[in-house]
Amino acid sequence: MEKVAPIAALFLDIGGVLLTNGWDRQSREMAATVFNLDLAEINDRHQLTVETYEVGKLTLEEYLSLVVFYREQTFSRIEFRKFMFEQSKPHPRTIELIRKLKAQYGLKIAVVSNEGRELNSYRIRKFKLDEFVDFFISSCFVHLRKPDSDMYRMALDIAQVPAEQVVYIEDQPMFVQVAEAEGIRGIHHTDCTSTRKQLARLGLEIA
Repeated sequence: MEKVAPIAALFLDIGGVLLTNGWDRQSREMAATVFNLDLAEINDRHQLTVETYEVGKLTLEEYLSLVVFYREQTFSRIEFRKFMFEQSKPHPRTIELIRKLKAQYGLKIAVVSNEGRELNSYRIRKFKLDEFVDFFISSCFVHLRKPDSDMYRMALDIAQVPAEQVVYIEDQPMFVQVAEAEGIRGIHHTDCTSTRKQLARLGLEIA
């Protein structure tokens, strides 16, 4: 086992780690098929608005007005919102791993995630993330968005844990690199098994 500083906190992404992504390209492709939308146009309008939405400066209704309901549609906003929310699914093995590590080692758990407010709040409630996550540094709450390194500095300030005692688990390699530039150890998450092995090498092994 590597000789490293003891880990006191885990920072986690939500989409791609604890849950599926909330509203990604694949979900928009499905929406285009289900609701007979122009995918290229939807993606173009999404790219123009997603950053503003995810930093909390657009509501979901405002986002939908710009991306989907900028013209009359044959379906309702309620139908479309329901479809959006239903795309979220849990990764049970990863959630159970984090729960066990928190209980065994007394870790602080923080989410560092880019998500719009309504979807983020729904996912927290639906999958009971607040039962084991102590802090949510979500882009919609803090008005910052990864890869802004201020998000990681804010997470360190809120958790009150030195960077060298934090492991960040994230499915996007670039965001891992940004966290590592702040002195945080990073794990590029591809699946629960490999992440569990990497955590064990850092001293966090399930008894």
